[in-house]
Amino acid sequence: MSRPIANPRGPKMGRPTRKAKKGTFKRLISYVFKYYKLPFVLVLVCIGINAFATALPGIFQQKVLEAAETGLGLVSSGNSVEFALDSVVPTIVSAVAVLIVIYVLGLVAAFVQTRTMAVITQGFLHKMRTIMFGKMQRLPIKYFDTHKHGDIMSYYTNDIDTLRQLISQSLPQIITSAIILVTVLSIMLYFSLWLTLVVVFGAVLMVITSKFIGGGGAKYFIKQQQALGKCEGYIEEMINGQKVVKVFNHEPKSKEEFDRLNSQLCNDATTANKFANTLMPIINNLGHILYVLLVFTGTILYFFDVPNISFSGQDLNIATIIPFLGMSKQFTNNVSQLSQQANAIIMGLAGADRIFELIDEEPETDEGYVTLVDAKYDENGNIIEADKHTGMWAWRHPHSADGSVTYTKLEGDVRLNEVDFGYVENKIVLHDVSIYAKPGQKIAFVGATGAGKTTITNLINRFYDIADGKIRYDGININKIKKSDLRRSLGVVLQDVNLFTGTVMDNIRYGKLDATDEECIAAAKRANAHSFITMLPDGYNTVLSGNGSGLSQGQRQLISIARAAVADPPVMILDEATSSIDTRTEAIVSAGMDALMQGRTVFVIAHRLSTIKNSDVIMVLDKGRIIERGSHDDLIAQRGKYYQLYTGAFELE
Repeated sequence: MSRPIANPRGPKMGRPTRKAKKGTFKRLISYVFKYYKLPFVLVLVCIGINAFATALPGIFQQKVLEAAETGLGLVSSGNSVEFALDSVVPTIVSAVAVLIVIYVLGLVAAFVQTRTMAVITQGFLHKMRTIMFGKMQRLPIKYFDTHKHGDIMSYYTNDIDTLRQLISQSLPQIITSAIILVTVLSIMLYFSLWLTLVVVFGAVLMVITSKFIGGGGAKYFIKQQQALGKCEGYIEEMINGQKVVKVFNHEPKSKEEFDRLNSQLCNDATTANKFANTLMPIINNLGHILYVLLVFTGTILYFFDVPNISFSGQDLNIATIIPFLGMSKQFTNNVSQLSQQANAIIMGLAGADRIFELIDEEPETDEGYVTLVDAKYDENGNIIEADKHTGMWAWRHPHSADGSVTYTKLEGDVRLNEVDFGYVENKIVLHDVSIYAKPGQKIAFVGATGAGKTTITNLINRFYDIADGKIRYDGININKIKKSDLRRSLGVVLQDVNLFTGTVMDNIRYGKLDATDEECIAAAKRANAHSFITMLPDGYNTVLSGNGSGLSQGQRQLISIARAAVADPPVMILDEATSSIDTRTEAIVSAGMDALMQGRTVFVIAHRLSTIKNSDVIMVLDKGRIIERGSHDDLIAQRGKYYQLYTGAFELE
């Protein structure tokens, strides 16, 4: 029975599932507690102290006013002013002293909170970027084939930034406002139930308004994040292809597409901010209306001697109403703060949701258990594992049935047997492909673009898994070989060379990180790269940047060949390595590749047939099938498709 066809999922970033949305905030907090539990608890304590320091002054204001009212009553009843002051001043002084202590504690708590929160925020973002990048290294190639690189970059910039705002600003503000609201509400209930009901009525009205307006803006803030990712993805694509854009005078069309994406981003952001900017003035004005309503209600209750219901047991008086008005302002201001943070929360959770989608992507599976080890022969001629590098490698194959371990010498015998493959379900691109590459043979693939040449090499690397058939490496099913060990045994030279920021020596050493300078120089000499490298300003220490933009295409290719040479793999894959360089440079590069190919099993993909004449076997592919195979002379004698290609009667597309 055939296995399921590999089915790389298409782009879905920015389209969080309902389940992911529902648990995003809880998961985010769990991450914060996981890495910064004690500092975050300290922040919560400081927030509590600061919130109480903000909310409690209303009680002491009431005590001061009550004392002052008592003093005025004593004076009006005929008592001396001195006697009134003696009765009032101690109460006022003690209340002010306690108030100062509370404010100082609040100041210290605010200082500790902000300092600690800065450490938590930046440390948490550092941890999240580390997790994201680590996960990215474990994702399969098909993920990067189906997602725009600019959109992936957006996770590390825009989404991380929204997360920063959520953690550093919105979350502390939410907790602070919640504590203040509960504290102030409790104090208000202590003084007067009737006035508290008026404040609660106003608060409920504010919440309903916030939900109505904020709910409408939420989906547009999510759309804004999606549109931002698409826009940055397109910018990245255009920057990489700027030469092509200019060569074909594609600037107007490129700008037209950018204008479309940019306009979509502008529309989504504008709509989202319309809701956000509308919400705050409405909430503020509702707070003003509530203030007036509270003054009116308090006045009516006071002058009509309506019995006060409170935990304090005191009647409603001026000393109670005045601080109550201040507390109502605190209450509505914090409701307003919560409403204001709603937009940042929505954006932060949208960014967090996208980040968690990246973290939750299925990593590249690896069920292999056969590993690559240094090996040697014992006195009986049997292969055994060596404790140091001997220049000989072997496959270490443990057997679960009896616990034994066997060793197979790594020789580079690669065989594909009746392989079928499709990138998407129900669309096969390789049909019944069988290839037998013996150690030391050079196998060439010829065919039009899309015929399946590169796909075959991707299957050997296990960038994708086959739908049906078998691929064996030295007689071992490659599904049993650990991917890292499999790829360690394969060297690849691609048409599109990727050089990294660093010295020439660093770029060569990329093929074998523990290689010495002498090994790197020897590899460069084998690749015919040594002569031009020594002519660079600082030789092997010349710093490359921008993918080696200061070098010619041929020079960059020679460095990539040297990189493969220093790895010294038994199997080489050359994917149209000379197709983008001139004929003269091709001769130099070909000489370097010939030195690299000696004694190795080599798979060559080439459009220039002159480079593959000396191949042991040439395979002609058409629409995912091998239609001809044989040596150059055999295929010429057959006078088939290869003959037509070689004589110019038919050209590759």
